[in-house]
Amino acid sequence: MVMSQFSPEGDKQTLADYLDIDKDIYPVGRLDYDSEGLLLLSNDPAINKRLLHPNSRHKKTYFVQVEGIPDEQALQSLRNGVTISAKGKRHRTQPAKVKCIPPPEWLPERHPPIRFRKNIPTSWLAIEIKEGKNRQVRKMTAAVGFPTLRLIRVAIGNIELSKLTPGSYRHLSANELPLLFAH
Repeated sequence: MVMSQFSPEGDKQTLADYLDIDKDIYPVGRLDYDSEGLLLLSNDPAINKRLLHPNSRHKKTYFVQVEGIPDEQALQSLRNGVTISAKGKRHRTQPAKVKCIPPPEWLPERHPPIRFRKNIPTSWLAIEIKEGKNRQVRKMTAAVGFPTLRLIRVAIGNIELSKLTPGSYRHLSANELPLLFAH
């Protein structure tokens, strides 16, 4: 587990423990400490502002392992939007794209591993949202009765994680930048 920031925070590892890059590069958005996946780093203030603006509405796609097997009613509730708490206020999430998927075979084991309960099955969902409240996907799945066990961001816009291994990175080409804002 790694904090998605360069500055130290207690005894937790940060991006600085893994990446030796210029000091003027910053994470664009964050992943919470328990989440994994795609994180964009940028030194372009215009891109940062555009992606982080509350009304930007760029899509983010997550693979989510949940406890239990959601029925169609739970999936439809997620698609329609659910009420969660955001900054101490009730917030109705925007409609999301949600579908059941098979367990991603390419995904490395999680360290530490998720909790295992012999008598409670787990399942995987692909969830695409266009907003980003704090811990939103976790709150959404909990709101329909299926707590998130593992959360991996696999795409921002049309930029995909592909099969980058944990701790690795690559540079985006100039041709890929418009893909961040594709709807």
